[in-house]
Amino acid sequence: MIPFERAWPYDIVMGDLYVASCPFCKAENVLLPVRPSELKDIQEGMKRLLVFPCCYSKVTVLDADRDYLLTDHVLRK
Repeated sequence: MIPFERAWPYDIVMGDLYVASCPFCKAENVLLPVRPSELKDIQEGMKRLLVFPCCYSKVTVLDADRDYLLTDHVLRK
């Protein structure tokens, strides 16, 4: 079972990855510096450092599915 407190939803819009809001600074519609083609590598076990461009907070993405990014940090309580 996926630990929901460490997962964050994302959307792919016109070839870019977005989150509706940043889990750290609450900025809206944040463009992530991850390409949709990198999601396949993440799903196959490659870890990816993700730095949110709005507040420079860092998380390591451990896994991904069609809707959520699984990280090493607790993002919600």
